[in-house]
Amino acid sequence: MIRIKDLHKSFGSKKVLNGINLEINDGETIAIIGRSGCGKSVLIKHIIGLLKPDDGYIEVDGKIVNELSEKELYELRKNFGFLFQGAALFDSLTVEENVGLALIENSSLRRDEIQKIVNEKLSLVNLTGINDMKPAELSGGMKKRVGLARALVTNPKYILYDEPTTGLDPISSDSIDKLIYELSKKLKVTSIVVTHDMVSVREIADRVAMIHDGKIYFDGTFEAFVNSSDKVITDFIKRTGY
Repeated sequence: MIRIKDLHKSFGSKKVLNGINLEINDGETIAIIGRSGCGKSVLIKHIIGLLKPDDGYIEVDGKIVNELSEKELYELRKNFGFLFQGAALFDSLTVEENVGLALIENSSLRRDEIQKIVNEKLSLVNLTGINDMKPAELSGGMKKRVGLARALVTNPKYILYDEPTTGLDPISSDSIDKLIYELSKKLKVTSIVVTHDMVSVREIADRVAMIHDGKIYFDGTFEAFVNSSDKVITDFIKRTGY
């Protein structure tokens, strides 16, 4: 379980997080939504210790993240997979090298063992036979799926998704949504999805948490969210075009 308790973070005079309280249960998929600049990405960077809070704390599996040493933090991060907004593939590496990078760098597995795991993860995201291709040869949707295979290669307990469908056409977005949903159920991973895409939220999320004014303004089901009469929520939904 991940517990976020009274989390505060400012950058200079700008207060971004102003007392975030949230619990994320094992095995669930939670969508974190809110206006641009509200602190969604800042929050997930705190979860994996890339940022330290000004006040409050994040607890992951009983460990306070901001109290961990660099070595302990490194070990904790092995439990996380991360799908970046732009997939963040290395252009000079092949698909196989991109997906297997964490195993190449951090394990003593033989090359053929790594190749087997890479093939398994590519199969999970419905990509086979592209091991030797470079990112420049892939479509946007394929890049996202390769990025997802890379996030899965260490069998993480948690996966963080940063705007997984941004920049994709509706068909590719739908494909990514289905993958996120199917993988969360098949692999029993805990998924934290930062997104503006309300269609994605509807398709994948067990829970919705909305950040507003640096706090969790709403925490509940998608149905309760879209049927809310609260003006802040209805204004946000209108802006998304949902």
